Amino acid sequence: MINFYLCPVKKIFRIFLWGLIISFLGSLPLGTLNVAAMQIGIQESIKDAIWFSLGSLLVEMIYVRVSLVGIDWVRKQQKLMKAMEWITLAIIVALAIGSFIAASKGGGSAKNVMFHNNMHRFFLGMFMCAINPVQIPFWFGWSTVLFTKKILEPRQSHYNCYIVGIGIGTLMGNSVFIFGGKWVVQRIANSQQYLNWVIGGIFALTALIQFIRIMRKKDAISKFTETPGSVTPGL
Repeated sequence: MINFYLCPVKKIFRIFLWGLIISFLGSLPLGTLNVAAMQIGIQESIKDAIWFSLGSLLVEMIYVRVSLVGIDWVRKQQKLMKAMEWITLAIIVALAIGSFIAASKGGGSAKNVMFHNNMHRFFLGMFMCAINPVQIPFWFGWSTVLFTKKILEPRQSHYNCYIVGIGIGTLMGNSVFIFGGKWVVQRIANSQQYLNWVIGGIFALTALIQFIRIMRKKDAISKFTETPGSVTPGL
């Protein structure tokens, strides 16, 4: 009787850990969302940065759910996803310009002009994550691997634990940037101004890479449409 209950719990916890680890490691490379969270944490507050991260991870969790149960429908939305790619590119360029403008102002206390708005940072995080479709093929790919390895199964409990792990992993990854950036600013004189230059450079490089990928049709949309068909039934 004990073994009957322990086995499912152990498997579900394993699924949770897989989601957490993949999400945490996937959040560590420099990207639009984690760098934006770091900049909000530096220029506004840790609380605002956490709200931003919570908004972005909520949308990410929704995207993962969609990638698990509605992949065929998503595949048919190529025009919408292509438009989202270009909107994301425009926002990254604006973030780069805003960072360079903030860095060019003396004292390092200037704020990125893209954050000069009254939108709650939770909703800003949701918006910026929602228009970035690159995570859909990313998670579809990893989920396919987990299904192939029989780690993840098309069950409600498995999906829920997997998605919760992903959300916690994303928050942990973003926290590295949020608290790490704050730590640097508090210990190095004029570091905020230097970070604005660095962050601007990161956004500019990200925009350039995304533009090249779109032009060469190596963006998230092309990768997604080349992915094999859905391996999971809808729940």
